[in-house]
Amino acid sequence: MSNDAAVERFRVLLRIPTVSLADVGSTNWAAFEAFRDAVAEAYPTVHASVERELVAGHTMLWRWPGVDPALPPVILMAHQDVVAPGRLEDWRHPAFDAELVDHDGDRIIWGRGTIDDKGSLVAILEAADHLAADGFRPTRDVWFVFGHDEETNGTGAAAAAALLAERGVRPELVLDEGGAIVGGFLPGVDARLAAIGITEKGVANFRLSVTTQGGHSSAPPANSAILRLSTAIARIDRGPFPARLTAATRGMFRAAGRGGRGLLPWLYRGVAWSGPLLVRALQSKPEGAAMTRTTVVATQISGGHALNAVPERAEAVMNARVLAGETLAGTLERLRAATGDRGVDVELISGWEPAPISPTDGPGWERLVATIADIFPDVVPAPYGQTGATDSRSFTSLTEAVYRFTPFDLSEAERAALHAVDERIRVDSWLAGIAFYRAFLAKL
Repeated sequence: MSNDAAVERFRVLLRIPTVSLADVGSTNWAAFEAFRDAVAEAYPTVHASVERELVAGHTMLWRWPGVDPALPPVILMAHQDVVAPGRLEDWRHPAFDAELVDHDGDRIIWGRGTIDDKGSLVAILEAADHLAADGFRPTRDVWFVFGHDEETNGTGAAAAAALLAERGVRPELVLDEGGAIVGGFLPGVDARLAAIGITEKGVANFRLSVTTQGGHSSAPPANSAILRLSTAIARIDRGPFPARLTAATRGMFRAAGRGGRGLLPWLYRGVAWSGPLLVRALQSKPEGAAMTRTTVVATQISGGHALNAVPERAEAVMNARVLAGETLAGTLERLRAATGDRGVDVELISGWEPAPISPTDGPGWERLVATIADIFPDVVPAPYGQTGATDSRSFTSLTEAVYRFTPFDLSEAERAALHAVDERIRVDSWLAGIAFYRAFLAKL
């Protein structure tokens, strides 16, 4: 495999702006058609080796037939769509130019989707195409699910999961995007961790609304709709949900404790009794705090129709990420109580429950961990509870072995750029991801 040629194929696909929007009618579906055409041109061997169909209009569902279809298949997932780039002028390099930049001895590909999630999708295609060109055929069926609206509604993956369920497909494991290879996440741990999501938080959107007396701004009412709404949001923010360790986070600590020596790794290994201390320690960083509690944050707010008028109505949307073991209904009740104002209406407008916790044993887990050991021998596999949502949630009814792992070594700065300006990935990290997928597929 030519690394330079692989990078160029990646850059071609990154330049296609497959942005999914919550307003389906405003999405540029021609970009998704162009993306599919570009995939077929870039990866002709695997394209010809698989059975292909479109689900929900744009999700790519491929089956690579195995030698023994009686064996339980494996499902590899990634998504075509990306989030909107935000203000283009804020990017140091254009969001959809896929510029290749040399910086401090690293080659870096800059652009929306480099990590989330075309990085994984294209790495999977690179691995599969080269294996197919070598005459490889998997022992078992391999399904590829490349969703088209993971960043918005996830309807494509849900439709693919429903279709596979109808066909009686019961996979050995499902592998989707998720945790990465990280260093320095937990103090005292020398080894890098391969963070494998064995569950993910639920997602819910709540609408807060206030309807009250309006009027002229020259003689405003004592408690306007905007003021009452803002006060309710501030009260919610000042009363965070209780922090606790889930089974997934406890597993992460136990695994991390094996990657170092000294007091802190000892505390990690003893999570059964040191849990309260570790919960407090995780609060120091947003990533850590989010692993221990349901989080709620205001993401949209509106109200007012004129510069000199006090509006009768104001409303906001709050996005919640619901910790495993909790529910959307319980989150709703807590928010209603937290506002401290019966005049603030709180309603659930969309969402889904947290995913079940997948096992850290069995053939699916062992296959994944063995591949990590082959490609990243100095890395410690560690289960954890993923804070972000993935398309894999739709597949938990097909198998309990659903894992969320992105095989890229990502710095803190690279992780911070997800869904933000200046998303990028180091070339060496991306190429190692191709090696991971190739080794993973070669074991099938």
